[in-house]
Amino acid sequence: MSEATERPAADSDAWATACAEDLEEEKLRRRATYGPAPASAAEELRKLVDAVADKVSSLQNPLLGMAAQGAVQQFINQAKAAVEPVIERNPGVFDHLAAAGNELLAAYRSAVEGQETRWTRGPAPSSRATDAAHDTEKSDDPTDPRDEGPGPGGHIDLD
Repeated sequence: MSEATERPAADSDAWATACAEDLEEEKLRRRATYGPAPASAAEELRKLVDAVADKVSSLQNPLLGMAAQGAVQQFINQAKAAVEPVIERNPGVFDHLAAAGNELLAAYRSAVEGQETRWTRGPAPSSRATDAAHDTEKSDDPTDPRDEGPGPGGHIDLD
């Protein structure tokens, strides 16, 4: 090989090292700008379990005997022992569950907002004249929308 094609002996992982350094610098910059990154859903679950365990163990109920308080503490320890391995093995699952929960909440919110607008909007202006003309006719059909009772703000006589 000629000297022009030979490469100098360099760190074989120089590119990976440079990328890792750049990534760390970017993380530090973002942390300084936006504050600490939010914890993962698995960490939040772990914090929740710890908080609930601390709260339950701090409750000193004189009605419960020492045996009952010992049983509660044992139950807390067993629950923590059961939850910890699940969190350790599947931390990504909790992130997916949190994302799915957010999607369900967004879908529910959208459905409720749409329904609220229909409820608060009232009948369409063009249909009021049509409804007034048909109010004199009475239908025996139980699915007739005119037999649904008074609309919003209408009086319901309970006597």
